[in-house]
Amino acid sequence: MALAVDREAKFGFITGMRSSSETRANVDLAEKWGYHSIWVGDHIEFPLPLLDPFVQLAHAAALNSTLTFGTAVYLLPLRHIVPVAKQVASLDLLSDGRFILGAGVGGEFANEWKACGVPRNERGARMSEGIPLLKKLMSGETVENPHGKFYPFDELTMKPAASTPSGPPVWTGGRSAAALKRAGLMADGWIGYSVTPGMYADALSQIERAANDAGREIGPFGTGDLLFTQIGDTYEEAYEKANAHLSMRYAMDFSNATKKYCALGRPEDVAERYNEYYQAGCRHFVLDLTSTGQDLKVQIERFGREVRPLLSF
Repeated sequence: MALAVDREAKFGFITGMRSSSETRANVDLAEKWGYHSIWVGDHIEFPLPLLDPFVQLAHAAALNSTLTFGTAVYLLPLRHIVPVAKQVASLDLLSDGRFILGAGVGGEFANEWKACGVPRNERGARMSEGIPLLKKLMSGETVENPHGKFYPFDELTMKPAASTPSGPPVWTGGRSAAALKRAGLMADGWIGYSVTPGMYADALSQIERAANDAGREIGPFGTGDLLFTQIGDTYEEAYEKANAHLSMRYAMDFSNATKKYCALGRPEDVAERYNEYYQAGCRHFVLDLTSTGQDLKVQIERFGREVRPLLSF
């Protein structure tokens, strides 16, 4: 069996929407430059200000009838799976089925896990127990999990069901062997992050192997990548801007990772890097543009105007 990967490539960008005007501006930019989707991140505590992802996307979905909206990624184990199922099904309904739940285990910021009362060493196990329950709950069927380790509950029927059968697609993140195996066993897609094209192709092979070993028949499988991107007049200019931004965002020296995991430089340099990820199997590119404010808008426009015409797919 080979993963059923889309032929068509799609493009979105990840951003933050902290006001009504900012939300409208991002929706307008996506529409104007032909983007397929808008994505937001998720943290309780983070060096940069972040609003709740589901609230942001519900607001954006109300302003548009064609874009897809997604989380990259929602820290699923940080919350109890039952109220999350209610929220996700509601967002799926309010967006007319235009939502992708990108979910991951996170863990790099210890304080938010402590504040939420969730041991960090339980993240993977909670994710593995939670995803099948999430899908069942969103289907509208009666569900019980009396012997669950993390989410025990008696019979429960959640209505209304999501508009998408069993809820919107769940794309998992993570680069570890356990995360990739989990994707092969229960996810509808995988969204890469901080991986090279070679690592990306290898990850898809591991996902496929896990599905094969389990005898799982996977339908269309989403392949996304959250790809740091900075367009400049030279590679050096793009690198300096990207590295400064990422080092601030993650409160650490990001210089080596910036060189390794980013698409940087002139439009033709960036296009070449995107071509490599496409050849590795990526079909849904989520641009993580290493800019803020007005420069973020400029980068979104430059990618649409200067990079996309150079792509070979």
